[in-house]
Amino acid sequence: MSSTPLWRKPWRPHEFILSREPRRRAAASRSPGYRAVADLLAQAGIAVNGRHGHDIKVFHPDFFRRVLAQGSLGLGESYMDGWWDCEQLDAFFHRVLRAGLEQALPRGVRELLHACAARLFNLQSPSRARRVGRRHYDLGNDLFLAMLDPHLQYSCAYWKQAATLEEAQEAKLRLICDKLRLTAGMHVLDIGCGWGGLAAYAARHYGVQVTGVTISAQQLELARRHCEGLDVDIRLQDYRQLRLQADRIVSVGMFEHVGPRNYASYFSIARKNLKPDGLFLLHTIGSLRAGLRVDPWINRYIFPGGCLPSASQIARASEPDWVMEDWHNFGADYDLTLMAWLQRFRRAWPQLSAAYSERFRRMFEYYLCACAGAFRARDLQLWQILFSRGGVAGGVRVAR
Repeated sequence: MSSTPLWRKPWRPHEFILSREPRRRAAASRSPGYRAVADLLAQAGIAVNGRHGHDIKVFHPDFFRRVLAQGSLGLGESYMDGWWDCEQLDAFFHRVLRAGLEQALPRGVRELLHACAARLFNLQSPSRARRVGRRHYDLGNDLFLAMLDPHLQYSCAYWKQAATLEEAQEAKLRLICDKLRLTAGMHVLDIGCGWGGLAAYAARHYGVQVTGVTISAQQLELARRHCEGLDVDIRLQDYRQLRLQADRIVSVGMFEHVGPRNYASYFSIARKNLKPDGLFLLHTIGSLRAGLRVDPWINRYIFPGGCLPSASQIARASEPDWVMEDWHNFGADYDLTLMAWLQRFRRAWPQLSAAYSERFRRMFEYYLCACAGAFRARDLQLWQILFSRGGVAGGVRVAR
């Protein structure tokens, strides 16, 4: 069997079933499950084969039965297979989530098995942790260089006074550094440093030394080039192997891969690697509800083993070791960030298409639009949480 990832294989037309013939649409309306799905979508103001941008166009008669049987996984996979389409996919998900329709979809067998496994096993153990690096962050630096800003920030930007993605991502980096009260000569530990954008920014503009860790080989390669000539050390290392004493710790977009079974140890490890008077900033996507909230399609195709934390889970896990100095929610800004990435991805597709399949394009656009719709519906949050080990005298006040 070939080791070439599916998304890197040449696209063959028979792998992508898509027909816009009127008779195909007529057949879909007579398909098993049509009425149940159409009635469900109508609760969100979405029509099957309607005329609005958020309406869906169905091309395969088995679409309705597949969604009813497999839920979120069936919805996403059938989109990748070209069984349905939507002109404004982000608006479709916004409406679906605002109406709470995801609660009405069935939980597929795979989703139930994953939930059971998450309770029985540590799905984010060191031996399993590198899966997300291989599956997602190692997709290809060409993809992320085309889609992201010059700082290579693959996390929520801060749009308070920004008009472009570049301005918003730089504002996010400045916000983090100011919250951490960085001064020249400090040693900063960046857990989950990505392509080194934050490390390079902090070293260049604040005169600090940075140690960054990632579990992605491709991130490591590009991050080292990005930080060349700066006081930055990028390592291919799991956070559980850290043994140092930093003045500050920052972790951006990494906690989503830690998993509930590891939250307590994560906070304990951070404490052991921070000096007594240090500060720790955690930047993470958050869930409204506690539990093993894992979307089966996202788990299979985008972030294997990921799990979004709730506020109560973070508070409970951090309570033994930390004083929570500040909690900042700007989740609505992730909608703007994701839509900016989508625009750049589409603009770059003519060049990327030589290396990636059409099925990959549909998968990646589905992922970006689904997440944008979720943040727009306020179903997902983005939190920056500032911790200290023993409380900062006089408190911490950060201009936002």
